[in-house]
Amino acid sequence: MIRSLKFSLILLIVSVSQLDTGYAQSASLPNVIFIMADDLGYGDIGAYGQKLIRTPNIDALAKAGIKFTQFYAGTSVCAPSRSSLMTGQHTGHTPIRGNKEAIPEGQFPLKGSAYTIAELFKNAGYVTGDFGKWGLGFVGTEGDPNNQGFDHFFGYNCQRLAHDYYPDHLWDNSTRVDLPNSLTKSEVYAPDMIQARALEFIEANKRKPFFAFMSFTLPHAGLELPENDKLFLEYRRIFNESPKVVKAIKTEPSLYKGQPYPHSAYAAMVTRLDDYVGQLVAKLKNLGIEKNTLIIFTSDNGPHVEGGNDPQFFNSSGGFRGVKRDLYEGGIRGPMIMSWPSVIESGRVSDHIGAFWDFMPTFADITNQRKPQNIDGISILPALKGKGKQQKHEYLYWEFHENGGRQAVRMGKWKGVKLNAKTNFDSPIELFDLEKDPAESTDIAALNPEVVRKIKEIMKDARVENSDYPFTSQTNSPLK
Repeated sequence: MIRSLKFSLILLIVSVSQLDTGYAQSASLPNVIFIMADDLGYGDIGAYGQKLIRTPNIDALAKAGIKFTQFYAGTSVCAPSRSSLMTGQHTGHTPIRGNKEAIPEGQFPLKGSAYTIAELFKNAGYVTGDFGKWGLGFVGTEGDPNNQGFDHFFGYNCQRLAHDYYPDHLWDNSTRVDLPNSLTKSEVYAPDMIQARALEFIEANKRKPFFAFMSFTLPHAGLELPENDKLFLEYRRIFNESPKVVKAIKTEPSLYKGQPYPHSAYAAMVTRLDDYVGQLVAKLKNLGIEKNTLIIFTSDNGPHVEGGNDPQFFNSSGGFRGVKRDLYEGGIRGPMIMSWPSVIESGRVSDHIGAFWDFMPTFADITNQRKPQNIDGISILPALKGKGKQQKHEYLYWEFHENGGRQAVRMGKWKGVKLNAKTNFDSPIELFDLEKDPAESTDIAALNPEVVRKIKEIMKDARVENSDYPFTSQTNSPLK
């Protein structure tokens, strides 16, 4: 009897030791890796129909998990879209509603009173890290990533300086990391350095739950790669691309460097991004924690046209109308892939209509945290699990503060878009039936006045004026 008890105890010790060796973690607290590409279009990924650019690792994520076909970014440019993700609020409520620059570096800061998904994870006992581009507040301000819930930050604090893939510095938390790059010298390719730091973060935190926000800058303009990059040379051969006249020479980091082979460079940058995703997945498998890790892959908005990029060549918008800065589908509908081997059944496709602001309540459910008040999101955990009833949005709302101001509403199959909303809040609303006309080619507002009336009310009532980002004038404001 005693020998049997001793043997059982030995087995228990060995089992615990083996669990530690495999870096097992509590299934109730999964790791979360949120991968956000920069200006990647809905159609730039093979899983969403791309024919010219190879993305085998991202495609494999889609096959291993769930692919959403009607999921939306926060809005159609960088900072407000990221603010929407961080706060769980659409752009009628989130604090940052435009790309407002700070001099000499950084952007208008996210307020200290904002509650972010990083803070939610931190409160749940996670180690948190952001690797890539921030753009929501300079070092030492309220918006500093270290003041918004991130234990570790490495990359570009300033999204304007992130236009340069060979910057003269990056930031390691509040420490400036000088690099041997200049206007005439390109030695350190920043995305490779950022990727290396992200892999180190995962390795260092393999025994505890972690949240890694992979805010990659690829494939945002300028279109830059190492001089002898194999992917770049390979795509040049495939496309047989003739060099273009270089019109924009980089004279300061905020400008885009001219790219004589824009098709080849863009394709190579997307495939390089795909390689980074493959490295992350391989690291998880090597550490034995892939089954308990939720990986999310998406983009912050639609494809860009700067730096010589040609989204039409690649069908980057996936057949939808518009690009970055548009509130038509091509500017805000993006790829959304989620893989979580222990929870999400492989090979699933979902037409659930969701948006960035849904991640705050989803992550709250995953980590057993109370959902914050005053958010606009709905948890999509039932959709991920494929169990239970998934709540649906009554509507989705976006606003965009540049180019005269724009608003958009998705209400079931209906999509309303208003242009020049800042100069005339009562400007006409275009209406589209996305079930019959996903390309938004035919405005049917005149045929559906009652639907237009409802959308007009939503555009008025869904938002709250923000003095830092005024949208409506004193003369036409519906809030006066």
